[in-house]
Amino acid sequence: MSTLASRHLFTARMETTPQVVGAVPMGFHRRAGILTGGSFCGERLRGRVLPGGGDWLIQRPDGALHLDVRCMLETDQGEIIYMTYTGRRTTSPEVARRLARGEPVAAEDMYFRTAVQFETASPRLIWLNDVIAVGVGSRPPVGPVYDVFEII
Repeated sequence: MSTLASRHLFTARMETTPQVVGAVPMGFHRRAGILTGGSFCGERLRGRVLPGGGDWLIQRPDGALHLDVRCMLETDQGEIIYMTYTGRRTTSPEVARRLARGEPVAAEDMYFRTAVQFETASPRLIWLNDVIAVGVGSRPPVGPVYDVFEII
């Protein structure tokens, strides 16, 4: 049997502003977290999250979230990286209440996982175009934090 190996790529701290659509006819609750900034830092990559991307969320009737995120990163060397990810966040009812009150929730207190891909034109970072990564999220009050791991 094969096993997966990974290495830490970076930690991303996203700052968001919520926009709520509300209950839509499909039986879901739709909202977005518009990215207003943030940062990412790792051994090989560091920089800032550019404003304007977004986290388009659908909340199922059972409370689980489906994430659909598109954002732009700018490295400390001025290189642009387009990052996309989809994911899921599920919690217990108690953790959901903590989130609703704006309290921080650690990664180990919920299932918050993402599948991440990148696009860049930077010659130095061209290797990112072939990376599949996974993220493990936590939720402080200002926006999500992801530890992103390259699958190697």
